[in-house]
Amino acid sequence: MAVPQFARVPVWAIAGAAMAVLLAFAGRYGYHGDELYFLAAGRHLDWGYADQPPLLPLLARAMDTLFPGSVVGLRLPAVLLTGLGIVVAGLTAREFGGGPRAQAMAAGAYACSPFLLAGAGHILATHMVDVFLWTVVVWLLVRWVRLRDDRLLLVAGVVTAIDLQVKFLIPVFWIAVAASVFLVGPRALLRRPLLWVGAAVAVAVSVPTLIWQARHGWPQVEMNRIVADEVSYAGGRLTFLPMALEQAGIGVGAVLVVLGTWWLLRDPELRAYRFLGITVLVVTAVFWLTEGRPYYVGGLFALCFAVAATRLDRMFTHLRPVQWKPVVAGAYAVSAAVAISWLPVQPISAYAGEPYSPMNMELEEFGWPQVADDVAGAYHSLPPDTRAATAIVTETYWQAAAVEHFRPDLPRPYSGSRGFHYFGSPPESAGATLFVGSDRERLSRYFEELRLLRRIDNGRAVNNGNQGEPIWLAEERTASWERLWPEFRHMTFTW
Repeated sequence: MAVPQFARVPVWAIAGAAMAVLLAFAGRYGYHGDELYFLAAGRHLDWGYADQPPLLPLLARAMDTLFPGSVVGLRLPAVLLTGLGIVVAGLTAREFGGGPRAQAMAAGAYACSPFLLAGAGHILATHMVDVFLWTVVVWLLVRWVRLRDDRLLLVAGVVTAIDLQVKFLIPVFWIAVAASVFLVGPRALLRRPLLWVGAAVAVAVSVPTLIWQARHGWPQVEMNRIVADEVSYAGGRLTFLPMALEQAGIGVGAVLVVLGTWWLLRDPELRAYRFLGITVLVVTAVFWLTEGRPYYVGGLFALCFAVAATRLDRMFTHLRPVQWKPVVAGAYAVSAAVAISWLPVQPISAYAGEPYSPMNMELEEFGWPQVADDVAGAYHSLPPDTRAATAIVTETYWQAAAVEHFRPDLPRPYSGSRGFHYFGSPPESAGATLFVGSDRERLSRYFEELRLLRRIDNGRAVNNGNQGEPIWLAEERTASWERLWPEFRHMTFTW
């Protein structure tokens, strides 16, 4: 079946505009705590980590090598993959027979999604790469249904193999696809040898990180439970679907996700793709039941955008432009404004004195140099003989990563938090510990003498996760670090 030509000009124009917006705000505040952690993990390269496979730390190290100390440079992959995701959304609409207008609508929906634009495109993060690779895999699968070119399945397997070096979520998609295809077809998909060759490639490439997980007691499984607890804090299953639709886009994205899923399931012309509609439902149900994060379904947004845009475009041909153009233009304008509002558009001074909110994650892009400098100030305030035998330990992996990045002149920091715990324990020769965070009651279980040296102050009265955190001098350790370090390990954000 022939398809329309690719609408290069409008789709690439939308992608370019979105990337320009992302670049404009890329260096507004500073590194996010997760980005500092990826940089730290990149300095401790391994086959796996407690909370992720190895690709993001490797990518972070590469970008920091190319653009040393540049926040914008580090985020260039996020900007580029967002632009490419917009293009793939347009290509997916083309596969469903969508002409230039439908392709532009699908691409525009991707660009106007708060999650796909600001959530995935603003910082270097695992979900940024994961959602793009899901989008590519879905496009390849849609294209295979039309062409039956099995080489597409092999490429999909290779893309899956890459994604498994970022997150372990995409097997849920493939299991849902297999079950859906078995139920409604095309069952021939499951008999394609190149599909299974691609699957074998994905499994083989994942062996090293799976071995790392096995040797370390499968911390990723524990991390999944932590994510479920965090989602419960934000409303759990009750808010999962509303938040997922919000992340798809207020005004356009949410509507297209619902309509796209409906048409995949019910439109007779899309019978060959019905398995993908069922896949959307199954994947959503799995992540809802397991209390995954709502954005875990973001890799399926472009599919729904493409289907809905194509069908709506056909409907518009039967209406006069005055009947639909103002409504569509207004909806996209509102969606774009909402998506941009998720970026750090306000000056940091606008948050001065505001109550702390763990949901305001953009504030975790601010104040990290001050954290490192306050730790340095506390460290250098110690007498020389004490300072020479003092280890630096932090409550969170973000704090340790900030100290390591911004103050390489200090002794190497340690933390029992998440992946940082596996980077090593403090030396036994350290007679004192400069501990960042926690409280006197908890630390008194491990140290007989505690003295509060100072509290972290970002100098702008911005109440983020670090503002006011204590810095302790802890002495007279109650046991060796070898014995105590396992007790400092924690996968929750705070100890």
